[in-house]
Amino acid sequence: MFGALFELARPLLHALDPEQAHELTLKALEAGLYPRAVGVDDPRLALELWGMRFCNPFGLAAGFDKDARVAQAVLAMGFGHTEVGTLTPRPQAGNPRPRIFRLSGDKAIINRLGFNNAGHAAALVRLKRPLAGIIGVNVGANRDAVDRASDYVAGICAFSEVAAYLTVNVSSPNTPGLRDLQAPAQLDSLLQRVLAAREELVAAGKPRRPIVVKLAPDIAEADLPGIVEVIVARGLDGIAVGNTTLARTGLAEPRQGAEPGGLSGRPLFHRSTVVLARAHQLARGAVPLIGIGGIDSGAAAVAKIEAGATLLQLYTGLVYEGPALISRLKSELLAHLKRDGYARVGDAVGRRAATWAAKSLAAL
Repeated sequence: MFGALFELARPLLHALDPEQAHELTLKALEAGLYPRAVGVDDPRLALELWGMRFCNPFGLAAGFDKDARVAQAVLAMGFGHTEVGTLTPRPQAGNPRPRIFRLSGDKAIINRLGFNNAGHAAALVRLKRPLAGIIGVNVGANRDAVDRASDYVAGICAFSEVAAYLTVNVSSPNTPGLRDLQAPAQLDSLLQRVLAAREELVAAGKPRRPIVVKLAPDIAEADLPGIVEVIVARGLDGIAVGNTTLARTGLAEPRQGAEPGGLSGRPLFHRSTVVLARAHQLARGAVPLIGIGGIDSGAAAVAKIEAGATLLQLYTGLVYEGPALISRLKSELLAHLKRDGYARVGDAVGRRAATWAAKSLAAL
């Protein structure tokens, strides 16, 4: 029923300014107007990670629920986890509007939001409510922060008691200079401080939360080994690959694609999957990966998993396919598992990483 309603509502939603459509969607979720998942997920989709059981590998990526307004609703729709944020210590308006652009012919979106959010305190109030399910918190730095590492530390400290896991976002292209934190030396310094803060929290009796770092798909090929080496050496709990891209290769709508900002959706799939596979090989299984970018079909989900992803996250696919995409992804993934002889989703992780890692990024 809700799938049919989305098909009817999609022309109206897409006629609105993208931010208006997004706010309308959030309000609908807050009001309880969303499809509920029926029954329980097939046990072949379940996996264990970080001492938690994920009922399926699919999660809603950060950027949709920036202020933790609808986490419970998202999980009730059938996601195995959701990630809220990016959250900065102080409220931040973000970049001037317009700052989101649909590329419908490419099934893509360009955004230059700039970490717009209401800050730690507002989200913390919502996350302290009784909530069920796996909710990750994505933390970032205020645009005008003098010491950006201290903002990340503040995020770890603020949400360690309410987050199932925490993601350190150093890969948004919409905060000037933020991606510089991915350089091995800067990343090592940042992670040292973040992990030290976690150890202090643990020593004070707080729960030890997994920490993930979110990387850009635009990392230069020569830089990736050093970055992964730092992450593995620091003993991080996960790598998310990746954020939006600045690349614009092969767009059907090049004029709209000329807008500054990060590109998400279907055109990001190949680039992000190649980088994912290379990170998987470099990490040698020491760090689980979250695959993000262009997941709008079961085939895309399988490719991400076989390239090395343990968990998956999506967002832009929902804009074009609607909430019915969640159940369709599960069904298509199960069909692929059966066809390829996998007993469970975890058996497929990294099975074709070498093939994906060998692909060139030059043409992507």
